[in-house]
Amino acid sequence: MKIRTIEALPGCWLLILRVTTHNILENTLTKRMSTASHKALATSDGSGYLQEQCSLEILRTAAVIEHAVAQALKEHGLTMTQYNVLRILRGAGSSGLCRSEVGQRMIAPMPDATRLIDRLIVAGYAQKARDPKDMRFTVTRITDRGLTLLKELDQPIRDRHKTLMRNLSDADITTLSTLLTSARDTP
Repeated sequence: MKIRTIEALPGCWLLILRVTTHNILENTLTKRMSTASHKALATSDGSGYLQEQCSLEILRTAAVIEHAVAQALKEHGLTMTQYNVLRILRGAGSSGLCRSEVGQRMIAPMPDATRLIDRLIVAGYAQKARDPKDMRFTVTRITDRGLTLLKELDQPIRDRHKTLMRNLSDADITTLSTLLTSARDTP
């Protein structure tokens, strides 16, 4: 997963920098931290405060990202979850996916994606058909209308992400994305 925007991660930057030990980034990013955040990190006593602060900054940033993207999608009558499903179906190609596979691939997994997919079908963005290999399963595919909508949204959404990440270099984004993936994959 790539993180596409970061507005402010003052508490998390120092942790990221310590983990990666990139001195060049440390000098640049530490300057961005507010004095209050810097003092709070310096007083960490090993009780988990630093990790908690980092988690909160990630959640705050995720909320900023989600709000910005949701605003762009709202203009097209889509929710973030519907957009996520359409992107998953586009990635699946012409073979499509069964509903449980769609649910498992979502950013925030849903145990039952049926109603969500049904709304996309009603809107004409997706279609369902019996799986020819196993008639017990229904396969969901994106329609041409759904592909057209995603193509229309691709650039505006990328532009939104670029705007939100304007204060980060490509190297910063790559490092942050790698670290967040590592943190998420920890058992």
